[in-house]
Amino acid sequence: MTPGELRDFCLSFNAAVEDFPFNPETSVFKVLGKMFALTSLDGRPLTVNLKCDPDDALRLRREHPGLIVPGWHMNKRHWNTVTVAGGPDAGRLPDRVVRELVEDSYDLVVAGLPRADRLRLDRP
Repeated sequence: MTPGELRDFCLSFNAAVEDFPFNPETSVFKVLGKMFALTSLDGRPLTVNLKCDPDDALRLRREHPGLIVPGWHMNKRHWNTVTVAGGPDAGRLPDRVVRELVEDSYDLVVAGLPRADRLRLDRP
């Protein structure tokens, strides 16, 4: 997955926006003001911080050592840093896995929104 593909995928979700609250290089993708992805699209390797269920986070780290690690500068229990492409060992996750992890992060954040906001997102 390229940086552009990652950006486009993050923005494909309902009410998703890109913001730059930290610096011009760090893209923060939010839904109704809540972050679900954080990345430096120019980073090498390309990584993205994603919210994750704590049990799933541990399992994913075991299954993908070096490619999925505790979230950098984030709550390590609830966030993973995922190497999308060009890791130190030139490893990479399949695009399908990256998409699933981004979608799971978005869904977790939406599930934590107030009911009225969730209902608003469900409207066409």
